[in-house]
Amino acid sequence: MPRLKEQDYYTYVDYLSGDGEERYEIIDGEAYMMAPPSRLHQDISMALSTRIYNFLKGKPCKVYAAPFAVRLNPLPDKRDDTVVEPDLVVVCDPSKLDDRGCNGTPDLIIEILSPSTARYDRIIKFQKYREAGVREYWIVDPEEKSLLVYVLKNNEYMASAYEETALVPVTILPGLEIDLNTVFVENEGEN
Repeated sequence: MPRLKEQDYYTYVDYLSGDGEERYEIIDGEAYMMAPPSRLHQDISMALSTRIYNFLKGKPCKVYAAPFAVRLNPLPDKRDDTVVEPDLVVVCDPSKLDDRGCNGTPDLIIEILSPSTARYDRIIKFQKYREAGVREYWIVDPEEKSLLVYVLKNNEYMASAYEETALVPVTILPGLEIDLNTVFVENEGEN
């Protein structure tokens, strides 16, 4: 398959035509190349996804790790201009899932910051996720060993901040709490 060709405006059709060797997201028709994640990033992703996956066994919601395409506002002709690959997503409506990813708004999105994505995740994706109606959005900061949790209420995000040893409730999954001590402290000193 060909690589993403240079152009001024991209859609999901272009995303599908990529060769898979380079990862990128499309926001409002603009392509954003994605650097490979660090080992610490992957350790944190695995710790979170394992805890969520174990909690969801036997329940209708499912957790998926990147690369996993999310079309926030899918169009029937696949000409939608926003396709993201969050680090982790939880989808509770199986009708939104197909073999390529999620077609519609996930219930929970988790982004793990890296130096190259911090601004993008905090500003651009934050706005897109809020506009699309993502019920809960987590931004994990490995450097600061902190977590910002945004819960959607009346089309606005209400924020809560947590430090590295906090026990964090997952609002959309009542009964699930994530012990950040097992997410950050167990990975201390790793890069």
